[in-house]
Amino acid sequence: PEGPVAGRWPDISLYTQPPMRQRLSGLGVEYAILQIASRDPGKRSALIGINVGQGSQDVGFRNDVEVLFDARPSHPVVMRVKDVHGQPTTAGFLVKDGLDRIYPAVSKRLAPDFFFQPQVYRRDGQSIALPGGDFTVTVTRGPEYLPQTKRFSVKGASELIFDLLRWIDPAQYGWYSGDHHIHSSGCSHYENPTEGVRPEDMWPQIDGEALNLASVLTWGPSYYFQKQFFSGADHPLSTPSRLLHYDLEVSGFPSSHAGHLVLLGLKDQDYPGAKRLEDWPTWTFPILRWGREQGAVVGFAHSGWGLEVKSSELPNYEMPGFDGIGANEFIVDVTHPDTVDFISAGDTPYVWELGIWYHTLNTAFRTRISGETDFPCIFDDKVGMARSYAKVDGPLTYRKWLDAVRAGRSYVSDGKTHLMDFSVNSTLAGSADSEVRLASPGRVTVAVKAAANLEPEPNEALRQLRYDEKPYWDIERARIGSTRTVPVEVIVNGRRAAVQNLIADGKVRALTFDLKIERSSWVAVRVLPSAHTNPVFVLVGGKPIRASRRSAQWCLDAVNQCWTQKAARIRASEIEAARAAYDHAREVY
Repeated sequence: PEGPVAGRWPDISLYTQPPMRQRLSGLGVEYAILQIASRDPGKRSALIGINVGQGSQDVGFRNDVEVLFDARPSHPVVMRVKDVHGQPTTAGFLVKDGLDRIYPAVSKRLAPDFFFQPQVYRRDGQSIALPGGDFTVTVTRGPEYLPQTKRFSVKGASELIFDLLRWIDPAQYGWYSGDHHIHSSGCSHYENPTEGVRPEDMWPQIDGEALNLASVLTWGPSYYFQKQFFSGADHPLSTPSRLLHYDLEVSGFPSSHAGHLVLLGLKDQDYPGAKRLEDWPTWTFPILRWGREQGAVVGFAHSGWGLEVKSSELPNYEMPGFDGIGANEFIVDVTHPDTVDFISAGDTPYVWELGIWYHTLNTAFRTRISGETDFPCIFDDKVGMARSYAKVDGPLTYRKWLDAVRAGRSYVSDGKTHLMDFSVNSTLAGSADSEVRLASPGRVTVAVKAAANLEPEPNEALRQLRYDEKPYWDIERARIGSTRTVPVEVIVNGRRAAVQNLIADGKVRALTFDLKIERSSWVAVRVLPSAHTNPVFVLVGGKPIRASRRSAQWCLDAVNQCWTQKAARIRASEIEAARAAYDHAREVY
């Protein structure tokens, strides 16, 4: 370059990422690794010196070292990627050399390439810049696709061709995938100067993981910047089969201590009378009601936080602390009609998030579950690691998908297991109020279309993880021994009532179960911890579900425990209304 920066070529920074560790073994020597990058190819020299302050330079500046660098040129490698129908599409590409180094260098990435992910996303015809050498690339497009790996050499501009293969396409059956909890700011994202990333940067993530629907939630960090992308309608980048929609997570707000809230399908993101985030309510009930009043589908995020227990049983009767940001105040809100539609699953340990759900189902409440990733906060690997599949008739719309979640016409999955068209006596979950009525105790037929895909060889490292270690939901955890089978369980009032083993070879199989129902009960199907349907409610003799006195006692005790943790942080002007809501919940239980 010419001018005052003539001759300046290196970008030098300290490298502190792995394999560097916070504490190194050995002698007490201070290590520093410099990362040096050049914009231009060719031979370059640099005089590198080090000192620790004024007067510390060596005599004659002998601590300066002149180093000659040879910056190798990069070459564009064009990715040609087609879907199963031969149409151009987007996929994720993980590129490594023989030393297991990742390309492009993660520390030098700018959006839409995210520095906290190993893979990058490219649409058909886009390129990745690589130096000369030998590489491997693994191509993926979400859990419904089969990964492909290729070895290739780069000597100049070149092209790679990929024809992607699915093992399943739930949309062919009317089931559309969605991740209702994604962020474009905060956590692993940039904070400055852009205050997060833009919709154009999120789109390759969503398309590259083959999500049919993505709810990108504005929240506390960068709220005032990110809310410009909210319109109450699908973002213009959306296509008929892939919807990007901005909505809201009430996180980083005054009520966050009582549980983070997800509000989907809002028309207005500004709470009445609130000019700043600090003006919002300090507890959850009024926010949920406000969301419902404008037609939103509302629920609790990352449900397990604050509900930690030591037991691995479902349900169990340990009393959690109710001291976190998950579905804590849900135990109160669920007792108020038309207040809360769902709690989230898939991004916290399944025992913690399903435990409170099972107990409230056992006491006749009908809240649904919906899958989420909380990208890039709980998981920053990729979007859609946990997701919901909702049954939609006709063309996909955001409203139809949300209505299916509210009705329970959906199941939560890691995308590697599918439980489609679950029904009891031909009544599909999410239709006809999800109710089956029996005049007296009798037998029912449970049916489900099930499919799963496991690698032939077990992943022992994953299987040995505790259930509270990531990933929380994964089909590998459900594998039976060293086989390629998983148990498909029918659950009645939280307990296993029947089971059939499913070969996880990617094929869809119709399973049926014959059950005796003695009293009013809820029925669901699961592969634990990989997929879980919403329930069908079987009412015997017109009586409500009263499945467990122990569950009712647990819920009553939980209200009292929750109050001890939340009351102190509720604003004085709101405390009496909150006290009345908690008293109502106690009376109900």
